[in-house]
Amino acid sequence: MPTWPSAPGRAASAAARAAAYAWRGVRTPGSERDDLLLGAKTVVAAMVAWTLARYVLPPAVATFAPYTAMVALQATVYRSLRDCAQYALAMAVGATLAAALAAGAGIHSWTFGLLTLAALWIGRVRRLGRQGTQVAIVGFFAFSSGQGRIDYIGHLAASVAIGAVCGLAAHLVLAPARHARHRQTAAAGLYAEVGERIRALADAFEAADPDGDRVRQWRHDWRRLSRACDTLHRNIEAEEENGVLNPRRSFEGAARALPRTRESVTVAQRSLDHLRSITRTLDHAVESREIEDLPPSFRRGFASVLRTSAAAMEEIGQAVHTDDDRLAHLIEDAASRLDEVEKGSLTRPEGPSAAPTLQGTLLTDAARLLDELRSGQRVLGHA
Repeated sequence: MPTWPSAPGRAASAAARAAAYAWRGVRTPGSERDDLLLGAKTVVAAMVAWTLARYVLPPAVATFAPYTAMVALQATVYRSLRDCAQYALAMAVGATLAAALAAGAGIHSWTFGLLTLAALWIGRVRRLGRQGTQVAIVGFFAFSSGQGRIDYIGHLAASVAIGAVCGLAAHLVLAPARHARHRQTAAAGLYAEVGERIRALADAFEAADPDGDRVRQWRHDWRRLSRACDTLHRNIEAEEENGVLNPRRSFEGAARALPRTRESVTVAQRSLDHLRSITRTLDHAVESREIEDLPPSFRRGFASVLRTSAAAMEEIGQAVHTDDDRLAHLIEDAASRLDEVEKGSLTRPEGPSAAPTLQGTLLTDAARLLDELRSGQRVLGHA
């Protein structure tokens, strides 16, 4: 029977993970440090907002100040301003709706139901974004606690204003860090890992007896790298948003570098589909021993195509600059090698009996990989 850790053991493990996370944030820049700083700014801004509201406003509305400070402190300055504006709009709509119903129809169960229905309907307006539910929440407070009175709504608006000022001031004092260079480095590291595995795949084609376990592991690696591409896409999009209205400057040319990095990750992800197909074909050939039917000249030539393609991908993935002339030369060299392999498979005397289906599948996938690299060359050249 499996033994499950005790509650104290789970608590100790969670505390150790939290401590390690905090230590990484203190020691090196990155997402951990960003989270720690955002948390610290949120605590300070909420505390200051609550203190100010508590001393200048009635207790019934003081809670809205720290809550608004939390809304106003998102991961990016742009998102903070957007969410803060949406929340202020939702607050105004909810309070106005509550005041109008209270003044026009009175405080009754049926008017509260009508308020709920209208608030839920208005809250679905896309311009309110994630703050749409606040129309109902603020409306409930203004209707129940404030009885729809104008003075309560005025105090409520003042509390929201205090929270918004405290939250946004925290961003101005310590704006979110910029990570454009980190995104470039991450994309370059991804391409380096892809290139390393392509070369290993080329070695497997030349090996007398390829290791089936390693080939199957590469299939898992391609899927993992594809998921890494998804993560990189999200990080790049977040960094592009982080650059909007951010008073902290990044390196010169970051606004142009990020779109190029995004395109390079797209090229890598599409190329991984073809590499996964090549590896799947090799895995089947190794398992069925059909690999032994591939002529040695075909295997050597196909391996050379893969190695040249790996060099081309690494050139695309350069963190700083891609040599367009070298990239074009590498792609054309790989295409020329592929053409030689294809012609050899057609003219070789033993060709018709030497695994023609396997050869055709591999040649097709390699041609698609080169087409993807050519497409990437054009897109990146434009970017």
